[in-house]
Amino acid sequence: MSGLDRLRLGPGTALFLDFDGTLAEIGPDPDAIALPEATVADLVRLARRLGGAVAVISGRDLRDLAARTPAGLWRVGTHGLEVLAPGAAPPPPPPAAPEALLAPLRAATALPGVRLELKGPVAALHYRAAPRAGPACLAAARAAADALPGHLVQAGKMVVEVKPEAAHKGAALERLCARPPFAGRRPLMLGDDATDEDAMAAALALGGAAVKVGGGDSCAPLRAPDPAAVRAWLAREAAPG
Repeated sequence: MSGLDRLRLGPGTALFLDFDGTLAEIGPDPDAIALPEATVADLVRLARRLGGAVAVISGRDLRDLAARTPAGLWRVGTHGLEVLAPGAAPPPPPPAAPEALLAPLRAATALPGVRLELKGPVAALHYRAAPRAGPACLAAARAAADALPGHLVQAGKMVVEVKPEAAHKGAALERLCARPPFAGRRPLMLGDDATDEDAMAAALALGGAAVKVGGGDSCAPLRAPDPAAVRAWLAREAAPG
């Protein structure tokens, strides 16, 4: 389990996890991604053991994330713009981004294999099915961000997003750590992508720990090879005894 082999969850830990690429493998169809039932059960057990201080922080729309994760967890969607407490029902979706921002992105979907996902004020161009379309998608995202002040471009694994500047996983982690049940605990963040680096840096700045899942440069001092290793570690930490 690489850097996870000696990492233990203590009673004072607050656990934060990304979804795609961390809990679940990234696949060609984001809508087909699901957690194994055993991992769902492990997460529920860990939430109880940690006094509810377990959160999944994702770039996915909050309603989409809530459908794929246990209701007993905190869920943070669209890079921190929306937070759902355990047991709460997801709110209605927020308004979509203005057409001035969306127009360049819609034009990019003329490329075969490129898909536009709308997540309230965040818009994402997925090109997992068309890897060579990456530069064109990035150019379209830059044009979209330029069309609307207060927005920026965020590149990820086979996706490029245009989002409000307030959509920041690090800021979301900091806000959660200031409120119960996370306040006073040592944050631990696991993530795999560029947006997760913000949350990992925030966890480290608060005196916590961070784990980078997969390859690539990272601020995290610990590593895990893949989501399967993360799930195995969760199973170990959730085991009785």
